Amino acid sequence: MHPRIFAIITAVLLGALGLGAVMLTDAVPASVPTAAAAAPAGAAAPAPGASGSPSPTGDPAVWTRSTLRNKLMTEMDATDPGVALADLDKITKDKPYTVRFCHPIAHELGHAAVQRYKEDFQKVISFPHETCAAGYLHGAVEEMLANSKDPQGDILKLCAPANKGPCIHGVGHGIMFVTKQDIPQARELCNKFPTTSMRITCSEGVFMQLFAPDEEDEKAKANLPQDKLAKEPLYPCPEQPSLFQSACFFYAPTFYLSSHDYANHPEAFSDALKWCLQAGGGSTDCSRGVGSRTMKYNLDREDWAAQQCATAKDGWQRKACTDGLVSYYTVNYTENGAAARLCSKITSKEIQGYCRSASGLAATLD
Repeated sequence: MHPRIFAIITAVLLGALGLGAVMLTDAVPASVPTAAAAAPAGAAAPAPGASGSPSPTGDPAVWTRSTLRNKLMTEMDATDPGVALADLDKITKDKPYTVRFCHPIAHELGHAAVQRYKEDFQKVISFPHETCAAGYLHGAVEEMLANSKDPQGDILKLCAPANKGPCIHGVGHGIMFVTKQDIPQARELCNKFPTTSMRITCSEGVFMQLFAPDEEDEKAKANLPQDKLAKEPLYPCPEQPSLFQSACFFYAPTFYLSSHDYANHPEAFSDALKWCLQAGGGSTDCSRGVGSRTMKYNLDREDWAAQQCATAKDGWQRKACTDGLVSYYTVNYTENGAAARLCSKITSKEIQGYCRSASGLAATLD
């Protein structure tokens, strides 16, 4: 599939879906100026000036994945998923670094909700679930399909009749559990959807699950082709039919960055752009994926993220990377003016121009 067609379809879905391939390392890149040293993998990096003492509300000054997950699971047990998700949304807005691990936490809330409501899917999704790129919905669909006696039939039933993008994306995640990470089988199941856009959306969930499985979910990791990915992280993108290549190349940098320990080696972001040049016709989608992940993991240091895009040798790649920056930023911040705010924080005039172009803004600041 031509990258431009995929980009158009993706743009329509982004507002509801997000490109939330999620990494679980909470650390801040060491090269970014901060008041605290980079945290070890699995521990959240303190915000400048933060101490380790609890806040007046009793919450920790710095959230880790485990402390935030435990708080929300306890909260959901005492109330309902809507309360926990609202709190998660507030925390991620107040503490942007938590975006790095909010999606898998939302997945867990979805798993738990399906169990709590005894697989009453309509009850489970009756709560607002857009938080953290619809991770709660994805987790709920995964759990439903994992427990299904007829997963191949339920793939088409779960999201009907609305068949909204986030739900179909969640089916893509669930398909990887059903097929035990078998890509040809997963692709065959995605092809059961009646339209091209649905098939592409399903494939996004498939490849997001392949390249960014929750490292604390043993089921997700059980059948991961680690040996093939370690040998060639672009696997299996070049061999995919054209309809599925764009999504595959877009998510491939997620695995590259995690396997190159981006938290402690911030040069991995610019190195990933060089690596994308090996993708041939998928280089543009790969570069967009690098930009999206760079913004996701550095959401509270926008100009540093933009500087990584500026390291690309060629203008087309700098633009593609910037398109990825904008796509993730505007998924996370949906209010009017978010794109203009991002562009105004970018000091490189070239990257700022690409930012404004991607955002549909005038060439000069408003």
